[in-house]
Amino acid sequence: MDWLQVLLVHWDITLVSAVLIFAAYIDGKQLKVPNWITFPMVLTGLAYHTLANGWSGCSASLAGIGCGLLCLLPLYAIGGMGAGDVKLMAGIGAWLGAATTWNSFLVTVIVGALMAIVMVAWSGRIQHHVTQFFHIAFEIMTIRDPNKLFAIAKERKPTMSLLPYGIPICVGSLMYFAYAVGYGLI
Repeated sequence: MDWLQVLLVHWDITLVSAVLIFAAYIDGKQLKVPNWITFPMVLTGLAYHTLANGWSGCSASLAGIGCGLLCLLPLYAIGGMGAGDVKLMAGIGAWLGAATTWNSFLVTVIVGALMAIVMVAWSGRIQHHVTQFFHIAFEIMTIRDPNKLFAIAKERKPTMSLLPYGIPICVGSLMYFAYAVGYGLI
């Protein structure tokens, strides 16, 4: 099977991949994944699966949305990530279901960590970032109040090097999609 045929057979993955690439581009330029990308992604995935497969499609899509939200919502709640990134993962879930979303998220975490390490090394301020990492980890372990952690993160944000997480979501997801399609997992 050639790649064009693969893209057409897996049109849903192709569609999600195109949206992820566009969202990553916007996030890289604006440090934000806008609602006009994420909400239609979630709603069209839910609508498509409901119309195509009835209640079972609706429930599978809702499970995917829930999985996508739960993957990143804890980090958003403490100010460690933007809401657009959370909704982007929910959009993946709406179209591709919970299992694919979860596996995509796992690869995204690895890609995000590697990108953060490269950003830190490139900045030349390794000691500053390592200190900041341990300081944030200590706050999370000791404060435990998401509202207070969110406020602290908001104050600290202007002094930090920020990783537009739509990019790792895109790269990690595309890597997982290629692997899963190549091995017939999806």
